[in-house]
Amino acid sequence: MSIDDDLDLIRASRQAWGALETVHVLGYFADDVRDAYVALGLHPRLSYFAARAAAFGPVGPEVPTATFYVFAPWLPAKALPSSWAVADPEQVQQARRDGMAVVLDRVVGGTDVAELLELARAVCAGLTVPGRPLYAAHAGLAWPEEPRLALWHAATLIREHRGDGHVAALLRAGLDPVESIVAGGLFAGNTGFMRSSRGWSDDEWAAATARLTERGLMDGTALTDAGLAFRKDVERETDRMALEGWRHLGLDGTRRVAELAAPLRAAALASGILPDWVTSRGSR
Repeated sequence: MSIDDDLDLIRASRQAWGALETVHVLGYFADDVRDAYVALGLHPRLSYFAARAAAFGPVGPEVPTATFYVFAPWLPAKALPSSWAVADPEQVQQARRDGMAVVLDRVVGGTDVAELLELARAVCAGLTVPGRPLYAAHAGLAWPEEPRLALWHAATLIREHRGDGHVAALLRAGLDPVESIVAGGLFAGNTGFMRSSRGWSDDEWAAATARLTERGLMDGTALTDAGLAFRKDVERETDRMALEGWRHLGLDGTRRVAELAAPLRAAALASGILPDWVTSRGSR
């Protein structure tokens, strides 16, 4: 594959992944999914850690601290192992899927996803495990039989595979967890959400800002030109490391995924479930 072909595949794969990702993240914001966790006895906010880590089994806080990367360690420590005292990982996984089935039924209705699911499964068939712990854990789960839920599972696999690569890119760039969300929040326009949800104290946030400023990546409350270029490089490295599944599918198939997933993305953005920073970014 030539450099130009690789660039075309990167562009197409970002569109395809972005559309599937918009559908996937409904599960992190939908009341139906949260309520399914609460019904098991999980804490509404802290249920996130049990839900995303359940594929690993009844792990302690060290595993999500390492693999989720950007959360202050006290949050997973508060969530785990206490969550496993009220619900086992299999119950949490099932609650996640049951909640998502309700959400998908409401958001995408009777949409025929057969072709899109076939293509997404082909992407997943090209993904590899080494160095991808979150992907590996989720890849070990059984595929749902219901097509829309199976598509959501495929989006989860693609998402976690890319996320594992993104953590590697952050490490290579020398960004610790709090530096990653300070710079990433400015880059993505979601600083408020990241600051309120990732658990870092004002002092920790200020110290990370000072370190980024010392590196010439920030000036005041904004990224410098060098900081913006630096953060774009992180995204490019993440794109590069996320290519193997899309390369397995091929450029035409990847473009077809983006085309077929676009209406689902539009429905997710219009659902009222996602926060404003997601919908405003999604409309650009």
